[in-house]
This record gives sequence, C-alpha cells and structure tokens, in this order.
Amino acid sequence: MATQSPQEFDVIVLGTGPGGEGAAMRATKDGKKVAVVEKYRDVGGGCTHWATIPSKALRQAVRTVHDFRHNPLFSEAMAHAEITFPRLLRSAAAVIRNQTDLRRGFYDRNHVRVFHGHARFVDPHTIEVDGPDGARPRLRARGFVIATGSRPYRPPDVDFSHPRILDSDTVLGLDHTPQSVTIYGAGVVGCEYASIFRGLDVKVNLINNRDKLLSFLDDEIIDALSYHLRDQGVLIRHNETYSRIEGLHDGVVVHLKSGKKIRSDVLLWANGRTGNTADLGLEHLGIVANGRGQIDVDESYRAKTTVAESASVYAVGDVVGFPSLASAAYDQGRFAATHLLTGHCDERLIKDIPTGIYTNPEISSVGRTERELTEAGVPYEVGHALFRSLARAQIGGVPVGMLKLLFHRETLQLLGIHCFGDQAAEIIHIGQAIMAQTGEANSLRYFINTTFNYPTMAEAYRVAALNGLNRLF
Repeated sequence: MATQSPQEFDVIVLGTGPGGEGAAMRATKDGKKVAVVEKYRDVGGGCTHWATIPSKALRQAVRTVHDFRHNPLFSEAMAHAEITFPRLLRSAAAVIRNQTDLRRGFYDRNHVRVFHGHARFVDPHTIEVDGPDGARPRLRARGFVIATGSRPYRPPDVDFSHPRILDSDTVLGLDHTPQSVTIYGAGVVGCEYASIFRGLDVKVNLINNRDKLLSFLDDEIIDALSYHLRDQGVLIRHNETYSRIEGLHDGVVVHLKSGKKIRSDVLLWANGRTGNTADLGLEHLGIVANGRGQIDVDESYRAKTTVAESASVYAVGDVVGFPSLASAAYDQGRFAATHLLTGHCDERLIKDIPTGIYTNPEISSVGRTERELTEAGVPYEVGHALFRSLARAQIGGVPVGMLKLLFHRETLQLLGIHCFGDQAAEIIHIGQAIMAQTGEANSLRYFINTTFNYPTMAEAYRVAALNGLNRLF
C-alpha cells in the first residue's frame, strides 16, 4: 500500500504539558497552522496527570482534613471520619478532569490539531505518529518544539513491577492507605509526599542520600523544614544510600550501605527524573540527549544539533532540565515559539525564578541565600517577620512560619526572599515584583513606605523590612 503524503503544518509541538501548550498557543495566535502530539490519552502532560496537579491537590486535601480535625468546631465530628489515600485520590481526580477539559478547550478554540500517540522523527522535517488505533500518520513542518517532559528515574536494580514498590507516577494508583511508607529520596517530591502521608497518620521514613534536605534553599529554611517534618513524626535519615531493595509479599525492605534495614508496607522511590527522549528519532536531527535524557539548548531554546539541514527544532520544559518548573516551562514554550517564527526573541525568563515547595508548612524562595551572599562577599542584612506575630496568621490559626528578607546593607537592594509557612508560594510574588525592578525601585524602602491592608499575610513585608532596617542602626 502506498504511503500517504505527510500532512503539512507550520509548527508541530511534541507534548501538551505547560511548555508544549505555551509554544502551541503562541504559534497559533500568530496565525500559523499548528499541530500537537500527545502520547497520553488526554492533554495536559505530566504536570496535569502525574506531577504538579495531583500532588498539590492531595496536599490541599490533607491540609483541609488537618484543619478540620484541629478546629474545635469540627474536631468531634471528624474524630470518627475515615479519610483514606484512595479517597483523597478521588478528590484529586476531579481537579485533573477540570484541568484536562480546560486545556483541551484551548486547543479546540484555537484550531490546533491534536494527535494522540508516540511521535518519532523519520527525517529532519517529518515525524510519524504511532497512534493507539494502529494508524501511523506522518506530519511535516518547518519547525518543531519538543516538550515531552520527564518521568521518574528507575534504576535497573529496583523491581518496579512489584506492587509495593512505587514511584511518583504509580503512587497515584495506590488502592489503600498503608500503615508505613519509606520514601527514598528527599528532594522536593520526597518532602512533599512525606507531608502528605504524615497528614494521613502514616508512619514515614524519609531517606536522604545527602547531609541536609533541599540544599538549594536558605539554611534557615532548611532547618525549619527539618524541624517541622520531624515534629510531625517523619523519621529522616541523612547520608544514607541503598545497597538493595527487597520486595516481599507483605512489605518492602530497604537495605542501606550503612548496614541498616528499613522495613515498611510500601516504598515510594523519589530519587531523580529522566527526560522523555527515548525513541524520538533524535538521531535523524543530530541531537544527542545527555545521560539524564535531557536535550541541550541555547539561550533561545534551540536544540543543539550536528545536522546542518535540520528543521528548526527547539526544546523546552523538563526535557531540557533546570529549572524544571511548570511555571517556567510555559514561558519557555512561548519564547521558543517566538524565536522559531521570527528569528529573534527579546523576551527572557527573569533571572530570579521563584520556587514553590508544597510541604506542610509551605516553602517559597526567590533570589540568593545567605550562604551564597556570604561566599560572594556581599554585605547584606536580614529582616524577619514571624507569622505568629501577624494578626492574620493568628486569626487563621496558622502561626507557624516566617518571611525573611535579605538586602544590601548600603543600597537596601533586595537580594533574596525566603518564606516558610501558610500561603508562602503566594506571598513570595510581592517581593518578586520588587526584586525585578532596577535601580532605586528595588529597595527595602518600598515595603516601609507602602500601606498594606490589615490584617493580611502581606503585612509581613512591612514587619520584616522594619526589622531589617533596625539592624542597621
């Protein structure tokens, strides 16, 4: 049977997560004929179906349960309520459905063709889509954006076919609430799931192969996170590495090189991620993924290639590595599409990208840490606002936390903002907006001279600024 002629498009995007969506929407708004290819049955990518949205929905559900149980008005009624992990998963599923419908509507309204299946380059300008119905349409374009995301790293010596050995994707299929869980890997995912499971009164072993949690954070925030996780009952083991994972019919035993044996009902593997670049046909483009499955790109997100006649190929999101944030990926997609279509892009991600970590309590940071400023020899000072001193935190019953401002002693320029506590990921954006300013507009004095609503959590900026200014005199 003769091969059908490829369907022609201006731009083809591989993946419908935040990066792919950003690229597709930017290209179609420019009047281009755009197609996207999604391997999963629904659009949204890993962000919507396995990573950001599910884990944050679970965390919010656990937090709601916690708040009700500790509220005198509802504690008696909640004392006998059975809250299980599968029940929380059902609440997260509703959010996922809403997000999927919303995102699908974006493609429909903007006339972007959506193909489902695994895409593979067959030459520098053509891909073939291995569809679920056996069809293999070929699509051709002058430009491509690879936004295939990432997946949990699975070392070959760990048996992930065992029903009690899970990763951050398969844990979403857990059909019961375990009595105990061992989380191997104390990065962002590991710490977030430690908070989720402890909120369900599950015994949690958190195994960290480094000497501290989330070492990219400010030391004071790291100490606060460690303290509160332990206070909630999480057993943290630092500087430990596994030698063997033993799956049993009634549990899992993690054999550590130190000689310890950690037994629990289930194991959640949360140690690293790998870019989804396998079997994409990148060899036809002269693109070689690195050891973590990631694609090297230039400052415009153009993939580095050895094939001169290759089409314009860009890569964005988790598949290119740092910062591996959904928020950044969407903007990367827009910027990459702009460069693909026009040959230039004056837009850039701002230097300081905020991080949001949805543990309990929440963490968010932007800018430099005390450790980084000290190593660079920058004369800085610190301003603190403890949440327990804020009327809004007292009213809301969330007194745990603080806002920390780092600023230059002479110019008062903001250098770093670190927040730990309720709504931290929201609170951080006020400071981020001021840090992004230039010259005198970026100054601690903005918070001193600005009237904040009272009572609010945002008032923490004024309190912290005055606290820091007092240290100078």
